[in-house]
Amino acid sequence: MDSRTWPCQQYNKCGEGETSMSRKSWLIAGSTLLAAQMALAGCSDGTSNDKVSPSASSAASGTAGSGSGEVTQITLWHMEEPPNRVERFNEIIDQFNAANPDIKVTAQVQSWNDAYTKFPAAIQSGNGPDLLFTIPDYTTVIKQLGVVQPVDDIVKSLDEKHGFLEAAVTPYQYDDHVWAVPAYGMVQVLWYRKDLLDAAGITPPKTWDELAEAADKLTTGSQYGIALPASKSMATDQVLYSFLVTAGAKNIIDGNNLITFNSENIVKAYEMYAKLLKDSPADSNTYTWGEPQAQFNAGTAAMAIEKGQYLSTFEEESGRPSTDLGITTMPVADGGEEGSIYYSNAIMMLTDDSAKQAAIAKFFDYLYDPSNYGNFLNAEPGLFLPVTEDGAAEGSSFWSDPVIAKYKDQVQVLLDASKNGQLFGFTNGVASKIGQISGPNYLAQTLEQITSKGASAAEAVDWGQNQMENAVK
Repeated sequence: MDSRTWPCQQYNKCGEGETSMSRKSWLIAGSTLLAAQMALAGCSDGTSNDKVSPSASSAASGTAGSGSGEVTQITLWHMEEPPNRVERFNEIIDQFNAANPDIKVTAQVQSWNDAYTKFPAAIQSGNGPDLLFTIPDYTTVIKQLGVVQPVDDIVKSLDEKHGFLEAAVTPYQYDDHVWAVPAYGMVQVLWYRKDLLDAAGITPPKTWDELAEAADKLTTGSQYGIALPASKSMATDQVLYSFLVTAGAKNIIDGNNLITFNSENIVKAYEMYAKLLKDSPADSNTYTWGEPQAQFNAGTAAMAIEKGQYLSTFEEESGRPSTDLGITTMPVADGGEEGSIYYSNAIMMLTDDSAKQAAIAKFFDYLYDPSNYGNFLNAEPGLFLPVTEDGAAEGSSFWSDPVIAKYKDQVQVLLDASKNGQLFGFTNGVASKIGQISGPNYLAQTLEQITSKGASAAEAVDWGQNQMENAVK
């Protein structure tokens, strides 16, 4: 646990996947859309599993009568829609409610499709939640509504007890406050089929040169050396950014929204990606998150770059033993740096009601207890990673999940990779206009200049620089 000062006034290090962050991230839109979005109609009524509902917030009353006295009502919106995640989150919340009869947390499942359209209108009309799941980009958007409450004291208290990873907290530290409580992390690594690499006499690549050589050698017959996304999508943005990080070019926009995309190292990263695409399936220009994983599990691709969701389905879909699922950190360019893209998912507090804030602090205390926290994370084993030191410690509930226990070595690589995680827009101050870059997928669009329009990497990166500069004006 460090002696970090709260709040941190100077953001100095960066810290999301489908979820997984996948599904979250590709929907990110620029904050400039807010004015139009705010004019959209409110949301439909529904039950606890409905989309945005005017009855979702109990802010008007704050408490409800019960036989044992007043009960503080807390409404939480999350956008983790897969049934296994919904079920696990509900289990944790039900356990908290049972242990705290004076508090009732109600989870409502929303969609990232509505996050930039319906949520702002619902929030400003008083029908928003008390707690809202978020990612760094989205927090900069909702913060403009003036409803996000600083969580300095909550984060400080949790940090003292459990030790937050700096990369998880930093994207939410700016304007002299902390604006969300980190919940779980997601990080990219290089996955490889150990059986296929062993058969070819190839050791796991640690450098770009080794990666390119391995991909070329492993491309034979109906087998491809690697499967990479190359569509206009956040999936492509994410993998490309991991190459930018390892090229030594993680800073593409700073806290003053100054674009520094047109650099020699970024050109090299795009050259490398284009080279690897020659050893990726021909329809890679349609790939997002699922297709590389499917090719990898089928054995038609020997390598892929993605987050931890590869753990839970590998044996069933590949028909191979768990020992054939290889993992290593992202290969590094000559003169580059270790790292990859890392998303810190978090929870914003939108209520200024003191009773609710006290109840929320109690809920977070329960959630981050190591005996509970791992059960929450393992709603999606391997994808949702601990953001606290004791959450990842031996003996915590995180390691008790059968998938995590089976792939303990692979999970440790993911945890180690998280320590070098980066996120564009949050590496050199907080870029308030990062949504204008991530929303249109300008990283992926820059690649399309090469793959679809025949531009050189230098020409494509110059195009990307111009597009990004215009987007943040």
